[in-house]
Amino acid sequence: MDRLAGTAADIVWDLDQFPWPVESGSFDQARLIHVIEHVGDVLRTMEEIHRILRPGGRVVLETPHYTDFSSWCDPTHRWHLNTYSFRYFGDDNAGYGYYSSVRFRQVRLYVKLLALWRYMGVELLVNAWPRFRLFWEHYLCFVVRGKVMVFEFEKV
Repeated sequence: MDRLAGTAADIVWDLDQFPWPVESGSFDQARLIHVIEHVGDVLRTMEEIHRILRPGGRVVLETPHYTDFSSWCDPTHRWHLNTYSFRYFGDDNAGYGYYSSVRFRQVRLYVKLLALWRYMGVELLVNAWPRFRLFWEHYLCFVVRGKVMVFEFEKV
């Protein structure tokens, strides 16, 4: 799907218009590559993804980390996200799970850092140890900037 006509999209549709013109439970996988930061309502979009996925279906989201220049230089970006932005949809929702009943299980999270930090091994640390990722997100990410995050979730 794409809202722009003339692309390779099968369906021309504005993702901010709900419901999407797709039957419930139609897909095993949804891929939103540099899309989620553009939508008007992240909660509603995740609910719609949940609706169109079959039970056990997966969604892959790729989005800039909020400390990357690309997150801020595109005026169409509405959201600037971090590695914990989708925690809301899991079991550990920090007590904020009341806005939506939709749940996803995080299967994978991969954070890409700028090349210098990748070559120095920091990217490996961020991705290998969740506690180090938490430390990086809280204390280091404005110096050791994130580039892109790739999330994979399974519909619960």
